[in-house]
Parts: sequence; C-alpha cells; structure tokens
Amino acid sequence: MFLILLMLVFFMSFPSTKTSSREEELRGVFVSYIEIEEYFKDKEENNSKKMVLSMIHQIKSIGCNTIILQVRPCSDAMYYSNIFPISTYLSSNGEYPYDFLEYFIEETHKENMKLIAWINPYRIQTISNKSLISENHPAYPYLDSDIVFEKDGLYYNPSRDEVLNLIVEGVKEVLDYSIDGLLFDDYFYPSSDIDLEEYHYYTKNMSISLEDYHLMIINQMIKKVHEECQKKKIRFGVSPEGNIENNYKNNYADVITWLKEKEYVDFIMPQIYYGFENGVKPFYDTSLEWIDLIKNDNIDYYVALAFYKVGKTDYYAKKGKDEWINHSDIIMREIIASRFFQHYKGFSLFRYDDLFDQNHFTNNSQEELNNLKKILK
Repeated sequence: MFLILLMLVFFMSFPSTKTSSREEELRGVFVSYIEIEEYFKDKEENNSKKMVLSMIHQIKSIGCNTIILQVRPCSDAMYYSNIFPISTYLSSNGEYPYDFLEYFIEETHKENMKLIAWINPYRIQTISNKSLISENHPAYPYLDSDIVFEKDGLYYNPSRDEVLNLIVEGVKEVLDYSIDGLLFDDYFYPSSDIDLEEYHYYTKNMSISLEDYHLMIINQMIKKVHEECQKKKIRFGVSPEGNIENNYKNNYADVITWLKEKEYVDFIMPQIYYGFENGVKPFYDTSLEWIDLIKNDNIDYYVALAFYKVGKTDYYAKKGKDEWINHSDIIMREIIASRFFQHYKGFSLFRYDDLFDQNHFTNNSQEELNNLKKILK
C-alpha cells in the first residue's frame, strides 16, 4: 500500500501529458435499467422529463460529462422501435408518452455532455417464464426452437443467423439517433452448451474446439456491429469483465483479438471493479494487463470503476476485503493512476444510484464522492 501511495505522490508532482481536462477526458456515469425502472417506469410525461433533467444535472454537477444509458437491457427498447417492444422496465403496458432516448440525448447535448447508448445483445429477459413473451416480441416465433435458450432467464442463441440479423438491425435503429457512442456490456454466452447442435454441424467440415467456435461466433457479431457503427461514424466499444481470463473461460469475449486488430472496437472499457489491495486482481496490476493488450494505437482505453463497492466488504478480494471500508479515496486514486496509462481517455462509474441516492449510501459514500470531485473540477 505504501508503494502505491508513493507512486501516486510521484505522479501528482509532475504535469500529466495524458488527458485529464474536463473537455478531453470521458467522465461517465452508468444509468442502468434498474434506475430507469425506479425513476421513470409508468411516469406521466412532465414528471418523467423533470427526472431526466435532474439526473443530467446531478451527473454534471460532480464534474462528469458523459452518460452511459442502458437502452436495451433485454430484447426490448427504451425508445420507439419497429423491432423491439417498449421495455417493461420503462412501461407496464408497452407504451410511453414520449421517446425516452431522444429526449435524453437532446437534453444531454444541451448541457454540452455526451450520451453513449448501452446494449445487452443476447438477453431476452431475466426470468425463464416464456408466457411473458407477447406475440409482437421478436423472440415469440422462436420460443419452441433452439434459437431461444432457457437458463436463469431467456437468451438468444448466438450461433443462429436469425439472431445475428436481429442484433444488427436493432443496432441500426439506435444508430439513427444522435448518440455519441455505442457500448455492449459483458454478457455474451450465457452457457457453453447453448449451441451444441450448431457446433456439431459446423465441425463436420471444420476442426475447431467448442471454445474457439464460441469466440469465432462472438467475433463475427462484434465485427458486424462495428461495421454498422463505422457507416454512421459512431464509435463502438465493449465493457468486458475485468478478469481477462474469465472473458475467455466464461463469456467467450476475444479481447486479445479485438485490441490488436482494427475491425472490432474503437474503444474498450474493462470493468476493473477491484481495489488496490485486492488479493486476486489488484487494480494497478490488472490495469497494466489490459493496457498491454492494446496493440492498435487507434483504440482508446476507458476504465469502468466500482463506486457501488464504496464502504462495503469485498468478499472476493481476500486480503483486501476491507479496503473499501478502510479508505474513502479509492476511486479518486484509481483515476489519478489511470491518467498515466498509455491509451487512457477516461472512466465511467457504476452506477448512478450509488453516487446520488442517499438510500444507497454507506458511511464512506459522501467522503468518497467529495474526494472524487477534487480531481474533476
């Protein structure tokens, strides 16, 4: 710990050549479907719009300049779509009095802030009850086929062409909005046996492991989405799990390929939700592992940080499990350290409620937030 503090003092004693100004550094806050359901579901138009403005102003007030808004948490839409139904996290009856995404973008831009649209590509819904899928839902025709997979929820089978086409067409709808970027999160393969039939068919003429087959399928999807984003000159990125090994073992996210080639992503935003004292994945060393993967100099590095851990026990951190309780300046120090990494262009904090809802606060939240503001003003 002493060494880390010494390094930070050293860093702060020299002017940074990296991006650190409000205008250049992406300073984001994640707004998830959880907040959308809490603050906006079934709300009358005026009240809903007032909450949008309040949310934007709160995020700006701490010195942040970007909102990462979840516009498709499942096979749904937080906007007017010709493909997906209005999200049940926004509306109980499939209707909403205004275009939620369009208004959010307009008001964010009025504040000279940016909005990145955040999509979960393969999840259909978080529970396994197929009877909740209505006839106008894109998954409905496939409920009794292997295109829809059931495991702790419903998911699309990534290996099917119908699914790839659905994802791409859905992305094209979102790209018609004036968004400042598109982000996929880390949920790709929900299970390693979701597409065994497709895999066995493929390997009749091609020798490939199941793991490599899954990586290939996700790479094809990421590449296709990137192509669509390039047509609109909108930057595309992924926010993968911070543990690089787990991206290959569990999610089949081929981050090594994405970060050395030019066809896949414009930016990467790994979820480095670890403290400096984490006994498994310490923040600094894990960050350097990610930086080392970036072989394409045109790819920007943003880091996703765990404000939701502030003041809480981190049971998976082993010897560092009490770090977030014992310290109230972790997020600040993580940003300071990150500013000196090659390719670094900004950060985003997970998530809105943990920053602004007093009901989510711990004993450390306000002090952590005050320390954060010191380096964002």
